[in-house]
Amino acid sequence: MNPIAFSIFGLDIRWYGVLIASGILIGLLIANYTCKIRNLNYDTLLDIVLVCLPIGIVGARAYYVLFNLEDYDSLISAINIRQGGLAVHGGLIFGLTAAILYCRHRKVNFLDYADIAVPSIIFAQALGRWGNFFNGEAHGSPVSYSFIQHFPHFIQKGMYIDGTYFNPTFLYESVWDLLVFIILIYLIQRFRKRGLILFSYIGLYSIGRFFIEGMRTDSLLLGPLKMAQLVSLAGITAWIIFLIYAFKTNKLQNNK
Repeated sequence: MNPIAFSIFGLDIRWYGVLIASGILIGLLIANYTCKIRNLNYDTLLDIVLVCLPIGIVGARAYYVLFNLEDYDSLISAINIRQGGLAVHGGLIFGLTAAILYCRHRKVNFLDYADIAVPSIIFAQALGRWGNFFNGEAHGSPVSYSFIQHFPHFIQKGMYIDGTYFNPTFLYESVWDLLVFIILIYLIQRFRKRGLILFSYIGLYSIGRFFIEGMRTDSLLLGPLKMAQLVSLAGITAWIIFLIYAFKTNKLQNNK
């Protein structure tokens, strides 16, 4: 697939950037809707986004580069994200940490705004995986044509790299993320328990990511272990602990 979407005055604009920007804009529209459901101030959310989004992007890049230091020979190459190289977990760790600190500074409840923000985040992730597709990354191991032929022709074409077909794991994660998005929208309409949407996002995303990461060939490694799977296990554990606490204390409140 051609990773270049179009050119402006000789500058190539890549699909990766277009899709990330689109995910952010659509995410803001979704957040406007979720703010209304929870009766929260949309302008306050925008302030949080303006602070945390750039920090999250820096964190996503730093996390990726940290595990691939041998691939970068200069600061310029390390900060160049036009060809991909953003780690979701790094972005979440940096972005959420920045949000916690900013909310404390503004004296607003972090969980309230995290709950309304994560449906937008997971939707943006689903869209962003298609940027990986155009870059020819985030795929799995080689597969036969008899396997790939069951996918649409443009997927087959995009996963045919250097004479070999690859498993379209980017697609699996995009579909999973969309399913999680639908579940989160349902939960935010149904329940008011602070933190439920945030921890459900963490847990549900982590379940899908754990299994899909096992099929990928470009994982970030910590020794022999896939870092994303380790972080996913931690996310699933945190979600389960939160649900146990919420049910035992009878604090899952129905909106209706």
